[in-house]
Amino acid sequence: MGSNNRAQTMEIERDNLDEMTEQCDDLKRVPPWNKQITVRGIVASLFIGIIYSVVVMKLNLTTGLVPNLNVSAALLAFVFVRAWTKLLEKANFTATPFTRQENTIIQTCAVSCYSIALGGGFGSYLLGLNKRTYEQAGVDTEGNPPGSYKEPVLDWMIGFLFVVSFVGLLCLVPLRKIMIIDYKLSYPSGTATAVLINGFHSAKGDKMTKKQVHGFTKFFSLSFIWSFFQWFFAGGDQCGFVFFPTFGLKAFKQSFYFDFSMTYVGAGMICSHLVNLSLLLGAVLSWGIMWPLIGKKKGDWFPQNIKETSMESLNGYRIFISIALILGDGLYNFCKTLWFTFRSMHSAFKKKNLQTAPESKNQTLEARRNEVFIRDTIPFWLALVGYILFSIISIIVIPIMFPPLKWYYVLVAYIFAPSLCFCNAYGAGLTDMNMAYNYGKVALFVLASMVGKENGVVAGLIGCGLIKSMASISSDLMHDFKTGHLTLTSPRSMLVSQVIGTAIGCVVAPLTFFLFYKTFDVGNPNGEYKAPYALIYRNMAILGVEGFSALPHHCLHLCYGFFGFAVLANLLRDVGPGKSGKWVPLPMAMAVPFLVGAYFAIDMCVGSLVVYVWHRIDKVRAPMMVPAVASGLICGDGLWILPSCILALFKISPPICMNFLPSKSS
Repeated sequence: MGSNNRAQTMEIERDNLDEMTEQCDDLKRVPPWNKQITVRGIVASLFIGIIYSVVVMKLNLTTGLVPNLNVSAALLAFVFVRAWTKLLEKANFTATPFTRQENTIIQTCAVSCYSIALGGGFGSYLLGLNKRTYEQAGVDTEGNPPGSYKEPVLDWMIGFLFVVSFVGLLCLVPLRKIMIIDYKLSYPSGTATAVLINGFHSAKGDKMTKKQVHGFTKFFSLSFIWSFFQWFFAGGDQCGFVFFPTFGLKAFKQSFYFDFSMTYVGAGMICSHLVNLSLLLGAVLSWGIMWPLIGKKKGDWFPQNIKETSMESLNGYRIFISIALILGDGLYNFCKTLWFTFRSMHSAFKKKNLQTAPESKNQTLEARRNEVFIRDTIPFWLALVGYILFSIISIIVIPIMFPPLKWYYVLVAYIFAPSLCFCNAYGAGLTDMNMAYNYGKVALFVLASMVGKENGVVAGLIGCGLIKSMASISSDLMHDFKTGHLTLTSPRSMLVSQVIGTAIGCVVAPLTFFLFYKTFDVGNPNGEYKAPYALIYRNMAILGVEGFSALPHHCLHLCYGFFGFAVLANLLRDVGPGKSGKWVPLPMAMAVPFLVGAYFAIDMCVGSLVVYVWHRIDKVRAPMMVPAVASGLICGDGLWILPSCILALFKISPPICMNFLPSKSS
């Protein structure tokens, strides 16, 4: 066993040495920055961005839980351009060589496009403004005054995104060298994407790449065909495989069933076992134990003759206990990330003047990567002028769109935003955790309480969007700069591709949202597209305005308990024994099924089971093939959403309703 491990280690070291030699050779033929951006690359980015915008929007409007898809986007970019070049070769046309730099640019542009669908608030703070969410939060609630809503319309949504999205691209550009080269932040997702892209374009990785492409194509086709097949049986309310009572009708009523969604199975394959098991634990605790018990308190804890969807009924407990878990987890990680950030910065300053070791081959490669990264400078004045210009536009336009949020609140937000963005991007570089939503929640509570009862909800939600958008986009940009640093891609071309992708996303994301909003019953608490975070964010704003008076009877005690549990669970994971601490559940993951239901947690656990079995059967190939297969499942199911929406818009319904009823004897 020991000799085998030594042999594998030596082989890995040889491969790493070969890769370093290959990359050193690549340094001599890095194309100029403007040649790294191609027309076919922009077309590929648009195609990938649309697919992933649809996938992300579906996840946003159903569960609100979206896995990291950067690696998947890099793989799809490679598949798309390789297929295109092969077609041209068969047609006797000469195709431009496909480089790792072009692959990186496509991935960056596509990710920045679908990131608008992810972080643009379509499933949270923007949707929390609509009339349906306003009514679900309680029309008679003091902190939810009449008229405090704004219906989604394409023009103001596109305008809002253009106003707030570009500011985040510019605020940290002058710090790229400090964060990537001086502090040597790892940015794990950006590094993983770079490793994948470098593997695609190396001689050693060609064989495995072909297997990955084959696996992606195969499961993409199967997923698309399976979704198409399911459509025929979904001709009515609660019809089709989506409502298959896998564990019996009683379990089905408590949302325990497998709904055959390849999107969630694929997402479960990408997410860690701990995330999926935490989801399942949250589902069992809430829908299996708590809600049935609290439901029996009807007439005691809450009125007998009130709808279950009311905030004064069972739904109130679901919402606010979810909020308690989210806030407990968020506050702990927020403080932990700040602590690590400042401690790491202090250590970096102390080590700055230490003498460096003799240069090795690896250090030579690093030095040359740094040379490429610094060579194409982005002028400081350009970033500064751009930031000030977009900030002024926001200060003028946003109060016109949303009168409750006064111009001076926007001004203060943009004064403090760069420091918040730096803290978030630095923390993400250390931990791979983008904490933008926590910075947004802080802004939400502060603004909601400062503005007051009449306008606090709207001001809080939009202020949350400003800070969250900036912090998220600037952190994503640093992830992409890290990928570019490792793939020898010019930061100037990376920034241009980010701008192009963001501009595309500001149009594609709202169009994708309205495809769902006009086709499906978005916001229905009993439907598929529950949009849980829209209600959660609105109730956070109400909580900021009203305080604890917004809570139902005895809900405050439960919230205290779950808030404390979230803090304690995180503490145990960080300071507990290594082997046991890593299995402590994640409160943020547990919170999602509290409101949404158990079905998607079961789907995710099926994905986790597939990965576990695969690793047991084939330890060598599984790590490389799992992302490809998962991406195929997600993209196939996601692509089917487009034709299904078009069919629904043309009033073409599925021909069959497959439903399940109890037998007469039962």
